[in-house]
Amino acid sequence: MFALTFLGTSASVPSGERNHPALLLEVAGQRMLIDCGEGTQRQLLRSGAGLRRIDRILLTHGHLDHVLGIPGLFSTLGLRQASEMMTMHGGPGTLDLVIRMLAGLWGEGRAPISVQFAPLSEGQVVNAGDFNIDCFPVRHRGTDSFGFVFQNPARRHLLADRLAALGVPDGPLRGELAAGRPITVEGGRTIDPEDVLGPPSGGRKLVVIGDTETTEGLSKYVVNADLLVIEATFLDRDASTARDYGHLTAAEAARFAAANNVQQLVLTHLSGRYEDDEILAEAAMIFPNVRIAADFDRIVV
Repeated sequence: MFALTFLGTSASVPSGERNHPALLLEVAGQRMLIDCGEGTQRQLLRSGAGLRRIDRILLTHGHLDHVLGIPGLFSTLGLRQASEMMTMHGGPGTLDLVIRMLAGLWGEGRAPISVQFAPLSEGQVVNAGDFNIDCFPVRHRGTDSFGFVFQNPARRHLLADRLAALGVPDGPLRGELAAGRPITVEGGRTIDPEDVLGPPSGGRKLVVIGDTETTEGLSKYVVNADLLVIEATFLDRDASTARDYGHLTAAEAARFAAANNVQQLVLTHLSGRYEDDEILAEAAMIFPNVRIAADFDRIVV
């Protein structure tokens, strides 16, 4: 299960209702931020999520509206004497920008909390057993931008009727079968896991894409996602402006979701030049199961 809390849903200019981009993801006891725009620490407090441990920060790219909240968050966590190591993931150029920003405030290697910097390259970022994180490159105005795929592996459960019929007793033997290993029961009979395991179930796939100037080449990462979070900074009537600034329109995001069998679409990074209803209407004509993210929205996948 993935729990998402939207902490900032604006484009590069915030509004009274929308803060700079940040998203809190909670899964299997871990808390991680995807981007950390200016004011993110206050948004954590206002959302009720609080300033408890943050295990990771995953940065989509290094534009300032996505990273300027890092120094303030680090300062507060330092004052609270947070001792846990935080890992920050981002493209090499993005991490270099953040490292220089922190060094300018506190000196090289002297940030107020313990942080490990982990440069991204396409492929697996984390394999935590209960969930995996993969990343993939995204094109946005010459930056080293990345999108992220979060997945819970599908699991197969033991079928009680088959266990009873085959005489498998309660205890460690059932654990062996659940782990995919054959067992031998009384009488010397061998029972294969395939004899007692049901079909796979429970897997979930979440994809988060920050700023992007195109969806070309991204389908293989997004296909069959249960939830896609993606930017929709412009409307189609301003498509030429969207190209100039390296962003998508709501219609483009909706067509992308429809073409890739996405179950639910959430649009974020929204410009204050439009009303939410305009953005929603443009996307819903193409992909009906769409919603507009607002600050402090919470979605469970």
